[in-house]
Amino acid sequence: MPIIKSAIERVKTSEKAEARNASQLSHMRTAIKKFDKAKLAGEGDLDKLYKDAISAIDRAHSKGLIKANKAARDKSRLSARYNK
Repeated sequence: MPIIKSAIERVKTSEKAEARNASQLSHMRTAIKKFDKAKLAGEGDLDKLYKDAISAIDRAHSKGLIKANKAARDKSRLSARYNK
């Protein structure tokens, strides 16, 4: 555990950011899984789930949680599954 005050504050800040980032990534993965599950089940609300998943991917990329190539790859794979 750090002793210096600024280091202690930095640990707290890092823990908050880590929790926020983990939550955001989890939301993205969940949105993609929901879309895949609905696609396999043949449910009718695919449009909304597709838009939610794309939005979650874009949000994760804009916050720096995933790189541009991963965002593009995920969106491409998602749209390929959507159009089948």
